[in-house]
Amino acid sequence: MNRRSLGRLLTATLSLALLGSASWVRAAADEAPDALIKRVSSEVLDTIRSDKAIQAGELNRVLALVDAKVMPNVNFTRMTASAVGRNWRQATPEQKKRLQDEFKTLLIRTYSGALSQVNDQKLNVKPLRAEPTDTEVTVRTEVLGRGDPVQLDYRMEKTPTGWKIYDLNVLGVWLVETYRTQFAQEISANGVDGLIASMAQRNKNNAAGKS
Repeated sequence: MNRRSLGRLLTATLSLALLGSASWVRAAADEAPDALIKRVSSEVLDTIRSDKAIQAGELNRVLALVDAKVMPNVNFTRMTASAVGRNWRQATPEQKKRLQDEFKTLLIRTYSGALSQVNDQKLNVKPLRAEPTDTEVTVRTEVLGRGDPVQLDYRMEKTPTGWKIYDLNVLGVWLVETYRTQFAQEISANGVDGLIASMAQRNKNNAAGKS
């Protein structure tokens, strides 16, 4: 094969790869919000059903699963900014990064803790109440198992790359609203750095199994 033919082959291969990538991005962007939640949740629950370590109570495995499957579909900037409230605008870029990192860890553990309570799981995605032109919706779901249903609802926004979660309702509690009150009290007493330190300590205690 001469150099010109090789160049054409490489160009064609690259074009096909880019076309496939673009098609995947368009498919992800076009996925309906309730379809996205159903797909991701089903993948998580299927993994839990087939993972003996998770079934044996290894929370770290659930944490890793949620981090890999659920969290890429979350708008952490909006979620953290909403939880921090008006103080977000005064935070430095480094403080904003730390706030997002610590808040993400809190959310993963809270969400994973809810999932770890369920055995023989089955997902029920409730009918979506939304208009085709809506850019913000609430997707309501229940995870059904041996015990009481686990309520997991999602407030979502439409972005150029698809629907993203910006608030979670775990067991009847909207997390952003709950944390906003806690964070405001901490910032009032100790400033943004105090909030970061408090969240970091809380995450450290959670990882160590402390209350």
